Amino acid sequence: MRKTSFVIQNERNKDMNPACNELSLSEAVHAIQDGSVTSESLVQACLDRIRERENSVGAWIHFDEEKALEQARKCDSGQVRGPLRGIPVGIKDILDTCDMPTAYGSPIYEGHQPVVDSACVALLKDAGAVILGKTVTTEFAWRKPGKTTNPHNPVYTPGGSSSGSAAAVADFMAPLAIGSQTGGSVIRPASFCGVVGYKPTFGQLSMAGVKPLSHSFDTLGCFVRSVEDLQWFRKAIWNVEVDSPDPKVLPKIGFCRTPDWEKAGSSTRKALDTARESWSSQGVEISEVQLPQKFSSLGKAHGCIMVYEARQNLQHELRNHESLLSERLKAYFEKPISYSEYQEALENAMICRFMIKEMFESCDLLLAPSAPDEAPHGLDYTGDTVFNRMWTLLHLPTLTLPSISGQNHLPVGVQLIGAHGADDALIRHSIRLEELLNKK
Repeated sequence: MRKTSFVIQNERNKDMNPACNELSLSEAVHAIQDGSVTSESLVQACLDRIRERENSVGAWIHFDEEKALEQARKCDSGQVRGPLRGIPVGIKDILDTCDMPTAYGSPIYEGHQPVVDSACVALLKDAGAVILGKTVTTEFAWRKPGKTTNPHNPVYTPGGSSSGSAAAVADFMAPLAIGSQTGGSVIRPASFCGVVGYKPTFGQLSMAGVKPLSHSFDTLGCFVRSVEDLQWFRKAIWNVEVDSPDPKVLPKIGFCRTPDWEKAGSSTRKALDTARESWSSQGVEISEVQLPQKFSSLGKAHGCIMVYEARQNLQHELRNHESLLSERLKAYFEKPISYSEYQEALENAMICRFMIKEMFESCDLLLAPSAPDEAPHGLDYTGDTVFNRMWTLLHLPTLTLPSISGQNHLPVGVQLIGAHGADDALIRHSIRLEELLNKK
């Protein structure tokens, strides 16, 4: 059964077999394994889709058709093995690639060619993936947007900073794309674009070869079209098998409004109500949970830590290429953050990471907003990270599930949060919850 939860309006005939590029990651893996689809045909279908839609969506900063097809032919000839053999993947342009330029979303690095792959790209290649190209990122994975539009309506933002990766998967240009999250850069664009976004537990995936912004928070993640797809991502990167969900065992969910609930718009509230009502009616136990008062300061703590570390990590650019940095980025550094402020924020974060463990003694997952609402109108603002910063600071694994179409006919997701290190349980439970939500 196909599990794509939110598709481009009027793009697909549900009574017809999907084109190659419309296959989910899981479907594509099985199709290549059983020989019903070749890697070359899958990659070609994705390239055809890019050629058809890229002028409108703008998801890619670099792709090489011949190189991608050459990789695909090697997969089909048996020269390449691995769990993602022949699967085309988009790579956010803050990850170094030895055979493609990496510009980090900045004119400072235009044409920059790394000599080695980032660890994540090397692992994907080892798993047999075809590196399709580099996807658009905001400037240094922060706030200044790139050229990407929302594939559902080009006058709305796709979110950021993993703009191109989210849009590419949503628009059927690739079944898998890599993103990163320092604030809300996977979960929020996944919600805006109507795909599944996954941010692992902090530190589980090497950041070697990734342009750093905030070393306390930077985390690689991915975009796919169903939660089941994440099993293949986990297998490829971590070589782990995620157990299939037991249909008789349903997770206990704690509904967490968070300290910033007043910023949740009508579409986000409806998306959460829809998910809660659907799951409750099918036997899922959902109870409201209240975070301790200390958690209300975590948004501020996140900003303090992020800006302090970003200034360190971008010191070379500030010192040598200030004129090529956006005014928006430089504005973050106008008011210096003291070392004592930074240390106090780190201490608050550590205390709350210990306290959050208690929340998972009575529930398996937390349910919270993915974003304040549908994607904002316009392309100069990628949306508010208010419902993501706290979970990123707490180092917890999270994912977005598409839930509803909002008032502007744009997708709205809900966020599921797992206990620290419990990524596989989060995925296993979310597979079941996705199935139940799709029955609504």
